[in-house]
Amino acid sequence: MYEQPIQPGETWFFARLRRHLGELARLAAPTIVSRLGVLMIVQVDAVMVGHAGTAELAALNLGNAVTTNLIVLGMGLLMGTLVLSANAFGAGDHRECGAVWRRALPYALCIGLVGFACAFQGQTLMALLGQKGDLASGSGAVVRIMAFGIPPVLLFLATNFFLESLRRPVPGMVLMLLANLVNVALNWLFIYGIGPLPAMGAEGAALATTIVRYGVCAGAIAYVWWLLPDRDAFGVRQAPPRDAEAERRQRRIGYATGFGIGAESVSFTAMVMFAGWLGELSAAAYGIAFNLLALFFMAAIGVGSATSVRVGIAYGRRDHPDLVLAGWTGLGANTVLALLFAVLIFTQADGLAALYTGDPALRAVAAGLVSLVAVVLVLDGGQAVMAQALRGRRDVWVPMAFQTVSYLAVMLPLGWIWAFRWGAGVDGLMLTVLAASLLSLTLQASRFAWLARRPL
Repeated sequence: MYEQPIQPGETWFFARLRRHLGELARLAAPTIVSRLGVLMIVQVDAVMVGHAGTAELAALNLGNAVTTNLIVLGMGLLMGTLVLSANAFGAGDHRECGAVWRRALPYALCIGLVGFACAFQGQTLMALLGQKGDLASGSGAVVRIMAFGIPPVLLFLATNFFLESLRRPVPGMVLMLLANLVNVALNWLFIYGIGPLPAMGAEGAALATTIVRYGVCAGAIAYVWWLLPDRDAFGVRQAPPRDAEAERRQRRIGYATGFGIGAESVSFTAMVMFAGWLGELSAAAYGIAFNLLALFFMAAIGVGSATSVRVGIAYGRRDHPDLVLAGWTGLGANTVLALLFAVLIFTQADGLAALYTGDPALRAVAAGLVSLVAVVLVLDGGQAVMAQALRGRRDVWVPMAFQTVSYLAVMLPLGWIWAFRWGAGVDGLMLTVLAASLLSLTLQASRFAWLARRPL
C-alpha cells in the first residue's frame, strides 16, 4: 500500500503527506508541461499574429475561443478515461486499463467529428454568436480551418489521459514540447509568408496549429502501440470483449464532467463574445488577458489531473484516509503555485501585455486586465483542482452542478449586466470571472470536506 517507507520518528500523517507531495510533483510536473504545451501553441499563435495587426489578433482570439470551447467540452466527455483507468490501476487490474483506452478511442473520434461539424460552419457560426462585419468573416475563417484539428486533438487527449492514469505523463510532455517547436516554424511560414507562400495572418496560424495537432495525435498513439513498457500486460493491442455496462459507466463519468467543464467553457467563451460586442480594441485586449489566464491555468489543470489520479488510485484500493489527504494536498500545492504565478503576473502586467502587441492603446487596456488575472488565477485554479479531486472519487454530478451554477447561471448574466448595464466594459467582465470562481471554489471545497467525513 505504501509507495515509500515511513522514516524513523515520522508519523503516519507526515509519511503519507511526504509521499503525496513527491508523487504529486512527479506526476504534476510533466502533466503541467504537457497541458501548457497544448495551450502554448495557442499563445505563440496569438503573440506572432498580434504583431501582424490588431484586427488579425481579434479574429484569432474569437476563433480560438470557439474551437477551444469545443475541445474543452470533448476533453470533459473523455474524463472517464482518466478516472476509470486510474481506479483499475490502483486495484491492480492492468488489463482493464488497456480496455478503458481502447473504448476511449472510437468515442473520442465520434466527439471530434461532431466538433468538426459544428466548427466547419465558420462565419455562419460566428454570426450566430453576434459577431459582425470583418470580425465575423475573419474569425469565421479561423474557426473553419481549426475544425479539421478537433478530432486529432481529442484522440491525443484520450491517449494522454490513459498514460497519465498509469503515472506515465512524460511521453505526452515530450510530444507537446516538440509540437511547439514545429508550430513556431510553421507559423513563420504561414503567418508572414516566405517566398511563394503568401502571408495568411490569423488563418496561417490556424493552419499551422491544425497540422501540429495531427502530429501529436499520431505520436501518442504510436507510443502506446509500439513503445509503452509492459504493453502486453495492459492489453493495448487486444480489443476488449464488448462490455456495454463498462462503456456506459465510462461515458456517464464523461457526461457529468463534460457538462460541468462545458458550462464553464461556454461561459468563458460568452465573455469573449461580449468583449467582441464592445469593439475591436476590447476584443483584442480581453483576448490577451484571457489567453494569459488560460496559459497559467494549465498549471492548475496539471495539478488537478495529478490530484485526480492520486485520489482515483486511493479510491481503487478503498483507502479513504489516503484519498482525503490526496485531495487536500492537491489544493494546497496548487494554491502555493498559483500565488507565485500571481505575483509574477501582477508585477509584470505591462510587460506581458507588450508581448502580444505594439499598439499603445491596446497595450494600456490589456495591462489593466492582466493585473486582474493575477487574482482570478488563484481562485479559478483552486476550484478546478477540487472538482478534479471529487471526480477521482467518482463524485461527478455534484461538481458539475456547482460549475454550472457558478459559471452559467451566475457569471454569464452578471457579466452582461456588469459590462453593459453598469458600463464597466471589459473590466466588468474580468471582475465577474473572479466572483464566479470564488463561488465555485467555495462550493467544491465544501463538498470535498463533507465527503471526507463519510466512509467510502
